[in-house]
Amino acid sequence: MCGIAGWVDWQKNLLREKNVLQKMGDTLNLRGPDDAGVWLSLHCGLVHRRLVVIDPEGGKQPMTRYLGPRAYTLVYNGELYNTEDLRRQLLQRGYRFSGHSDTEVLLLSFLEWGPECVEHFNGIFAFALWDDTEESLFLARDRLGVKPLFFKTHNGGLLFGSELKSILAHPEVKPQVDSDGLAEVIALGPARTPGHGVFKGIDELKPGTWLFFSRQGIKQQQYWQLQSKEHHDSLPQTIETVRHLLTDAVERQLVSDVPVCTLLSGGLDSSGLSAIAAKYYQKHNRKTLNTYSVDYVNNDKHFHANEFQPNSDSPWIPLVANYLGTKHHDIQLDTPELASSLSDALMARDLPGMTDIDSSLYLFCKEIKQDATVALSGECADEIFGGYPWFYRQEALNAETFPWMRMQHRRLSFFSPSLIKKIKASDYLYQRYQAALQETPTRAEETLHETKMRQMLYLTLTRWMPTLLDRKDRMSMAVGLEVRVPYCDHRLVEYAWNIPWEMKNHGGHEKGILRSALEGLLPLDVIYRKKSPYPKTYNPSYLKAVSLKVDNILQDPSSPILPLINEKAVRSLIDEDARQINLPWFGQLMSGPQMLAFLIQLDLWLRHYDVELI
Repeated sequence: MCGIAGWVDWQKNLLREKNVLQKMGDTLNLRGPDDAGVWLSLHCGLVHRRLVVIDPEGGKQPMTRYLGPRAYTLVYNGELYNTEDLRRQLLQRGYRFSGHSDTEVLLLSFLEWGPECVEHFNGIFAFALWDDTEESLFLARDRLGVKPLFFKTHNGGLLFGSELKSILAHPEVKPQVDSDGLAEVIALGPARTPGHGVFKGIDELKPGTWLFFSRQGIKQQQYWQLQSKEHHDSLPQTIETVRHLLTDAVERQLVSDVPVCTLLSGGLDSSGLSAIAAKYYQKHNRKTLNTYSVDYVNNDKHFHANEFQPNSDSPWIPLVANYLGTKHHDIQLDTPELASSLSDALMARDLPGMTDIDSSLYLFCKEIKQDATVALSGECADEIFGGYPWFYRQEALNAETFPWMRMQHRRLSFFSPSLIKKIKASDYLYQRYQAALQETPTRAEETLHETKMRQMLYLTLTRWMPTLLDRKDRMSMAVGLEVRVPYCDHRLVEYAWNIPWEMKNHGGHEKGILRSALEGLLPLDVIYRKKSPYPKTYNPSYLKAVSLKVDNILQDPSSPILPLINEKAVRSLIDEDARQINLPWFGQLMSGPQMLAFLIQLDLWLRHYDVELI
């Protein structure tokens, strides 16, 4: 995994702008701590920061190859999991390789297939490729948007980067945020509308999309999208296909020249992929699989079950680790570091995010990085197979909003009425919700209930899942750890998308089809335990810590957040037990303490990025 950035400018001689390109690249040093490269031509500059996973020498970037007299130069962030399949095809077509990196395979794939090369890839990627003869730039992003990519047109040219900070580092880009951008943060955040970069003029290249830029301008094309079809497979065939696709995805993603581990929570999703990985290790006589879990100091004393987190993972983790024979590592986080790392999490995401849900992952990844460079995560199975509570609650299904944002009124009460009026928060949220519904590829033959469930799955896959993928990418890459997500294999996503809802919930269990597919790999009580989300701290000392930080912000007349908030409501939240908010205001985990932490991140964001509200 890596970080990429670049600049195309038809008016300037970019051979003289190396310092600017280096400054853009320097913002991505944490993504790529192992190597760095800059490539310059008259009108294009490319920079790369590398985290070495495969072929340390043969995968150096920027990478240039020739097709006849034409030179093509690539910078790339990601992994191709079908590298060897593609290499065999390219060898048969007469290509020769100087190393065994997937970077060279990707570049030669473009030489062979042009823009259609992306349709041949199984992997996670964001890349930029410059044709020096044609003077054109090709950008592309993987189907599910696992790897990030942002861009901005600028004085007739184009800037791009893996993270917002790389574009903001350009001296001519101002960190301006208009009412739409502020609505993204206040009304939708930590989620974002696909394609929206929050900062004025900065866009996100949408998942499954490529962009072509030349002197004639920009052309974007979506090369992949979900397609709704009739599902013909029987129940046994479906179970077998899910198992095969998941197994193949996990085994492909275990390929690495550096140590690999898995994240293990004791839940169905992470236990399933850990079981497949452990079995693969045994079959191929590899060293014992390392697994990692995270929890919080004294959480066993403070945990209280609720409808969103019915039980603790703690007893299940050693049970699964022992069953699989893994070498397990239990990481314990404490309140002081959790609160202090809110700033690290913000800098990694470039936007206010999921607060301690982010910072805990940041700290977790930081610990894993001491022993491993690559980790496999069970993220995204709930999105693909419909595992969240909102799929099963009528009030959530009938709500005219995103089901993870049903406490919108309570959330907005902490911001100033004038701000809410300016950004038209409720209208903005509703319009974004309706736009997502209208995108959903439904089938005329489906019943109203089937259509509703497909819409809910689409909302979750395209509006909720990107928030978690952003979190996973930024928090892990901020410490130089590559986290892979086998459940996001596009073949598995395509297949699961058309499995009928009743079959998805085979046996009356959420994700029933996945549970059935994993039978024989895990103990039945693990397979059929009730879903429990990512762990969060219940220690009252965390609430105290964030309350104190917010109180300090309120007492500082220079705090940029003051004009944006309802100070009376915020003080009331500090004074009461913040856990008393009846339902989380975003997802399942973010309630009172996380609202206070969100305000801390919002204030720091305005300060650190010197945000200009316009």
